Amino acid sequence: MSAGLKDRLKARALDEGFAAMGVCRPDAIPQAPARLAAFVGQGRHGQMTWMAERMAWRGDPAALWPAAQSVVMLAEPYTPEHDPLDVLARRDRAAISVYAQNRDYHDVVKKRLKRLGRWLIDQAPGAEIKVFVDTAPVMEKPLAQAAGLGWQGKHTNLLSRDLGNWVFLGAMFTTVNLPPDPPETDHCGRCTACLDICPTRAFPAPFQLDARRCISYLTIEHKGPVDEALRPGLGNRIYGCDDCLAVCPWNKFAVAATEAKYAARDDLCAPPLAELAALDDAAFRARFSGSPIKRIGRDRFVRNVCYAIGNSGDKTLIGPVQRLIHDPDPAVADAARWAVGRLSDP
Repeated sequence: MSAGLKDRLKARALDEGFAAMGVCRPDAIPQAPARLAAFVGQGRHGQMTWMAERMAWRGDPAALWPAAQSVVMLAEPYTPEHDPLDVLARRDRAAISVYAQNRDYHDVVKKRLKRLGRWLIDQAPGAEIKVFVDTAPVMEKPLAQAAGLGWQGKHTNLLSRDLGNWVFLGAMFTTVNLPPDPPETDHCGRCTACLDICPTRAFPAPFQLDARRCISYLTIEHKGPVDEALRPGLGNRIYGCDDCLAVCPWNKFAVAATEAKYAARDDLCAPPLAELAALDDAAFRARFSGSPIKRIGRDRFVRNVCYAIGNSGDKTLIGPVQRLIHDPDPAVADAARWAVGRLSDP
C-alpha cells in the first residue's frame, strides 16, 4: 500500500475539480446485499427492473470486478445559487431538479474521472482502472460512506458535514492497493426535516425510500400514467424533486459548485408550463440537447407537464393542455384529460 501515492492522487483529484476523495475496499459494504434484497423484495424499486436483474453485482462490488483492490470515491458539488423551493409557489412555471438545469453530469464527471484514472496509471505502471458514474450496478452512496465522504441521511442521499448534500458521486475501481479511509457515521440526530417535507410520503421510515411514491422516480423512471392519487403531490415538479435535499440543515456547510456547466440555464430555472406543453419531439430534442432530461423523451416529459398544469389552478392553461387530449401517446392524452378536468372543475 502506498500512502504517498494516495496523497498525491487526492491532490490531483482536487486539482481536477473534485471537492473530496476517499478510499475503501471493494468488500467494505457487507450490509448492502441484504438491504438491497429487502428493497427489491418489497417491490419498492417499482419499474426499475435493472435493480433486480443485477443485484449480485450491485450488492457486492468485489463481484463486479474481482481484480479490484481499492475503490476510490469522489464527490463533486453542484450546490445551487438559488433556493430550489422558490419555484414551487409559481404554479404556472415548471420546477426542474437542480442537477438537470444544465449539462448532463454523467458526462462531465466521467471525463474528470478518466483524466484522474490516466494520471494514476502513469504513476503506477501496470495498474488498471474502471470508472463509474451512476451508469453501472455500483452502490455509490454506501461506498462513499464506507470511504468516509459522508453518510446516507434519513432521505437515503449522501450528505456531509463539510459539503452538505448537493454532490455528485463518481467511483474509480483500481487494482492499486491504496490505504482505506475510516467510514463516516450518521449525524442526522433527531432531525426529520427531509421526511416531513416529502409531498408524496415516499419515506416509510427514516433511512428507507419507496421509489414508487418518490417524485424523482415518478417523473423520470416511471413509464405510463402515474397513479391518480399521487398526481396532486407532484405539484409543478416536472423532472425530479429537490425538497428533501433543500431542507437539510447540513447544507449550511455546502461548498459552492466550481463547474460552470452545472450553473442553471436561464430557460430551465422556471420555464412556463404553456411553453413546454407545446413541445413536439423535434423541439424537445433541440431544447434539451446535452441535458439529462433528454433521456426520458418528449412523451414522458409532456405527460409530467400536463400533471403540473392540472395542479396549477390556472384556467388560462386549459387551452395549451386541451390540444393534448388527442395526443398519440396514451399517457400524455390521459394526463391532458386529467388536467382539463381539474381546471374545469368549479
